[in-house]
Amino acid sequence: MSINITKSIDVVGSYDVVVCGGGPSGIIAAIAAAREGAKTALIERFGFLGGMATTSYVTPLSVFSYNGKRNIGGIPWEFIKRLESIGGALIEEPLNNVAFDPELYKLCAQEIVQEAGVSLFMNSYISDVFMSDGRLIDAVCFENKNGTEAIKGRIFIDATGDGDVAYKARVPMQKWDSHVLQPASMCFILSGVDTESELIRNSMHHHLQGVNCHCKPIRDALIEMKKLNPNMPIFGGPWFCTVLHPGSVAVNATRIETNSCDNRDFSRAEFQLRKDAFELTDILRKNFKEFKDCYISATPAQAGIRESRHIKGIHIITADEYINAYKYEDSVSRCSHPIDIHSSKEEKQGCTFLKQAAYVPYRALIAEGYPNLIVPGRALSASKEAFASLRVQASCMGMGQAAGFAAALSVSGNCTVQNVDIVKLVSKLKEAGAVLD
Repeated sequence: MSINITKSIDVVGSYDVVVCGGGPSGIIAAIAAAREGAKTALIERFGFLGGMATTSYVTPLSVFSYNGKRNIGGIPWEFIKRLESIGGALIEEPLNNVAFDPELYKLCAQEIVQEAGVSLFMNSYISDVFMSDGRLIDAVCFENKNGTEAIKGRIFIDATGDGDVAYKARVPMQKWDSHVLQPASMCFILSGVDTESELIRNSMHHHLQGVNCHCKPIRDALIEMKKLNPNMPIFGGPWFCTVLHPGSVAVNATRIETNSCDNRDFSRAEFQLRKDAFELTDILRKNFKEFKDCYISATPAQAGIRESRHIKGIHIITADEYINAYKYEDSVSRCSHPIDIHSSKEEKQGCTFLKQAAYVPYRALIAEGYPNLIVPGRALSASKEAFASLRVQASCMGMGQAAGFAAALSVSGNCTVQNVDIVKLVSKLKEAGAVLD
């Protein structure tokens, strides 16, 4: 059964660039566009910025440097250094992985975005798009306590992670069965942990190139426990990371098969993940002296999502291109995180380390025939193998930077996103500090 409703929707603004989603891609995209003089708005479903970092406690932010050379620079690195300056980040060389305090991250993000002059529409859930001339987006519609509202724009950046705007606009998506999606995880913060112990000190810092930084002694013990008790929750890692406060660590261990774009299925998954978090904490407390006094001090606003929708862009980054660091004529960002594929059904993880930082072409952020839409971040156009590296937050920040500058150039040049001057875009990115060589 369906109900037909007709209602008037208030248009509450008109902007050059409208960024949808305030996660790592969206924050940086909005700053980049606004600093280039584009009138910019950012729409975010929560009351704070940060995406997976702050809504889901996914830490550390990785990887900013590889083989002794930084590969993500410019506005993303400016943000990291600013976060460090207020005591909210620990930059761990040589990879320049970044452990952080989620609350200071929220504060730093809102300040740097506001200083850029971005208009913020918080606590607003994107619900629809308005189209004209076939595939041209006129406005996005969102819901909040004011009711249903809309913002018009010239260029739209879909940084929702799940490709929500692209999906509403009927952008072609890559067809992958939901059961092959990487699992969701509910990361959580444990306090009362002996962070001075050798075991925890050695596992809560993520700085070694070519090393999977899970806590192997605890992993080995958990695997043996799982053999004796098959009903024990499925787990990954576990990975522990400092949150910059003695006695507390972020824990990445839970996992479940789910489709985050299906409301009912994701609700089921989050309930189970929360239950699993407490059960795994109880196991840690009872079996490892470093955790004997531990307790969950915080669970996130949302489970962490590794994978959902992927647009079918003008170019799909292949595994071969990615592994061999193929440099495209329109390379606009880089990434050097391992190709990291987690199983949804068991404790296994595939982890392939790159020989050198890979490249991201601008064509992987745009779709054929959609003249005013750019899609950086987790919903970009890439094969499963390439995506398994590109999905991480430092990479998403780099893509967001490229999207923001491209959007501003599209506005100033009065051209479609497909016709942006790539030479000028690359030049702008390099001037800002992006590392593209």
